[in-house]
Parts: sequence; C-alpha cells; structure tokens
Amino acid sequence: MGLPAVVRRADDLGRLARQARKQQQLTQRDLAGLAGTGPRFMVELEQGKPTVQLQKALDVLALLGLEVVIRPKGGVEGLER
Repeated sequence: MGLPAVVRRADDLGRLARQARKQQQLTQRDLAGLAGTGPRFMVELEQGKPTVQLQKALDVLALLGLEVVIRPKGGVEGLER
C-alpha cells in the first residue's frame, strides 16, 4: 500500500503505520517510547485493532511523519494542506 492511501478500515491504518515504522528502521518498542505509550499499543495499532485510542494513534502517525486528511469521497482535486 503506497502513499497517499485511502484508509477504510483500522487494519489499513495499522498496515501503513507498520510500513512507515519499518522504513524508518524503528522497532515497536522504540516507537512506543518516542510516543510515550507501551509496546502493546503499537502491536494493537499495527494489527488494526478498531478500538485503539484515536489520539495515541494520531500521535504515532505524526512521529512517523504521516498525517490524516479528511476530504469528501472521490479524487484529491481541491485538497488543501
């Protein structure tokens, strides 16, 4: 799954987080430490657990250099940063 990507399910988000973490050569434990959370949270996020805490997930994505953009369904035209 390349970037940009459409995330429709928790496991899509988890897969993207895992790919970004591995690209940056971080372990789950390393990233958990940087995010101020536990390794268990990282496992659950990457496995696509749908009940992970949203703010923690957003914090992890930010540390990985990723962001969530909400837009109407259908193309990326008109997408503002």
